[in-house]
Amino acid sequence: MAGRRALGRRFGWLWGAFAVSSYGTWLGFGAFPLIAITVLHCGPTRVAALAAAGRLAGAVLAVPLGPWVEFRRKRPVMVATDLVRCAALASVPVAYGCGALSYAQLLAVSVITAAADIAFRSASGAYLKTLLPREDLLVANARFESTTWTSSVVGPPLGGAAIALFGPVTTVVADAVSYLLSALGIGAIGGGEPRPERTGAARSRARDLLEGWRHILGHPVLRPLFLNALVVNGLIMASQPLLAVLLLGRLGFAPWQYGLVFAAPCVGGLIGSRMARGLVERHGRDRVLRAVGALRACWPVGLAFVGRGVPGMALIIVLQFALVLFSGIYNPVLATCRLDHTDPGRVARMLSAWSVSTSTAIAAMTAAWGVLAALTTPRTAIAAAGVLLLATPLLLPRRTTPSPPAPPARLADLVG
Repeated sequence: MAGRRALGRRFGWLWGAFAVSSYGTWLGFGAFPLIAITVLHCGPTRVAALAAAGRLAGAVLAVPLGPWVEFRRKRPVMVATDLVRCAALASVPVAYGCGALSYAQLLAVSVITAAADIAFRSASGAYLKTLLPREDLLVANARFESTTWTSSVVGPPLGGAAIALFGPVTTVVADAVSYLLSALGIGAIGGGEPRPERTGAARSRARDLLEGWRHILGHPVLRPLFLNALVVNGLIMASQPLLAVLLLGRLGFAPWQYGLVFAAPCVGGLIGSRMARGLVERHGRDRVLRAVGALRACWPVGLAFVGRGVPGMALIIVLQFALVLFSGIYNPVLATCRLDHTDPGRVARMLSAWSVSTSTAIAAMTAAWGVLAALTTPRTAIAAAGVLLLATPLLLPRRTTPSPPAPPARLADLVG
């Protein structure tokens, strides 16, 4: 394992702000479906619509935010989106306390937070590229990935205990406070940030909306990585509701068992994120992306064979641990590769387009797999997603780093 690299005080504040909001997000994981079921007494159709519609509408709303973020200072945008998410989430416990909470409000808050999430990720990625030199980007992205997986292990169990002790909106309050603390941390980073310049503003505003997609789809490295990400993320996330139906319904898993089989494997993401830098230094980015991208696709098909009791729990934990381990390696390497292949004037639009497309693909594939499960069975739909995932490594590029320049030809070689 390579030694720990110091990235400076300003990155420390950024990382701290990310950690606080990440823990808040995972504390509040699953809070909205739980509130919809226990407080508003919604059926499964409305609960599913809350998740899918919030993600999809948030993605559509975020489309014009990419250009807006690109041509503004990134730190104020990050602070503003944190405060927007804080205010939107805080409205839920206020309405609950007044007896006025409604399904429409939950839907509106889902849309607002989804759009703000995309804008924040676009701004933070662009800001990170200006904050650190190129050789430190993989280290930084690995630390973000490690924090995400750590909070995903700790957050849901603590959130469940807090809801049991203090009520259904407790974790929403914690999530709102985390965004406020994140905004304060980002504000404390300090240092100047030049305003990005727009060239040909009057003529290019319409083009700005599509510039992120134009850059991704026209780039020989980013295009296959993008298509791979859409399919892999869509298939994995589309299977999650069906797996919940299978485990909690037909196989009779208790809620704590369901939480355990998904929280425990997240340790693999922490391990993988700490391995990423060393593997890239030892084997090169191209080999790591191809190998790990293939390995992470091998495991979900096994979820179709899960049975009851302890053997079923053990199988899920093993499969999910392997998936999360290789995802923990792959994700920071991918994030660094995207920044390497995008100039600073396009980063926010590229990341916004990537996030919008991913959210849309997940929403669409979740809906499609719900129909497939209704026509067949949840187990069959999970198996279909797993089989399709086995083919996704074919979408990965062979090279993500530029080829070394050819040596100059000698006169003797030219004349023979």
